[in-house]
Amino acid sequence: MATSVRIPSSISFLSSSIFSLSSSSQTSSTSLFIKPPKPHLLKCTTAVIRSELATLPVLSFDGTKIGETSLNLKSANPDTARAVVHRGITTDLNNKRRGTASTLTRAEVRGGGKKPFPQKKLGRARRGSQRTPLRPGGGVVFGPKPRDWSVKINKKEKRLAISTALASAAVNGIVVEEFGDKFEKPKTKDFIEALKRWGIDPKEKSMFFMTEVSDNVVLASRNIGTLKMLTPRTLNLFDILNADKLVFTKPALDYLNEAYGYDDGEDEDEDDEEQVDEGIPTEEEEASPPPSSEE
Repeated sequence: MATSVRIPSSISFLSSSIFSLSSSSQTSSTSLFIKPPKPHLLKCTTAVIRSELATLPVLSFDGTKIGETSLNLKSANPDTARAVVHRGITTDLNNKRRGTASTLTRAEVRGGGKKPFPQKKLGRARRGSQRTPLRPGGGVVFGPKPRDWSVKINKKEKRLAISTALASAAVNGIVVEEFGDKFEKPKTKDFIEALKRWGIDPKEKSMFFMTEVSDNVVLASRNIGTLKMLTPRTLNLFDILNADKLVFTKPALDYLNEAYGYDDGEDEDEDDEEQVDEGIPTEEEEASPPPSSEE
């Protein structure tokens, strides 16, 4: 007589033939749970870097459009880009902290050696020192002490955060031809007029990235509080994220594409890895015949 067994929901993915119990049929327990062989795949490396290609207009010193150029930078995967940029900016802000804040405890504050008043006969609360943390001028409980706030970040991760921020802010960027020799005198008024010709409001935050900055440009722009003039040495993540407009020169754009861009061979390697991971047979696998069953 066959008995019916209720299949638990947690193992419902198994074949129903396993649970058919009969007095006449006998099944070995070792052959029920044999794991199927795993398919032979190459080791998959998750592509965390992808290409971000942006087209930027090129303006002359007079403000007329003379062409277009591309900004091709590495950028993190969309699922992790926000975390990479957040880690980069918090690391920069923490490393800027000097950590020199210091307070005195009741053991370090001056005075308080004499007992303020007798212990008894006055009806007051007993007091052993005038420099107790409960009195003005006393020590500080759990106050700040000098400490090191610096946080370590990998160089590649920091570069990836900067390139990701630049790629995401490229929609608000323009390219201007070299204007270092256009300012004969260091006048802030002339620089503000140039900003208006390029479509930039002097009241909004803007970041200029140049490989070389002439003295007249530095003197003409330093009185504009909303403007940041950066070079490859001073390029940082905070000014990129804090700016409403990004202005590059052609040499500066070429520097970014070379320093923070990607190589063509690197992109081809990623495509090959994705092709193997998706299960698409390669040319060698298609040429080799499948193994025969007799072997």
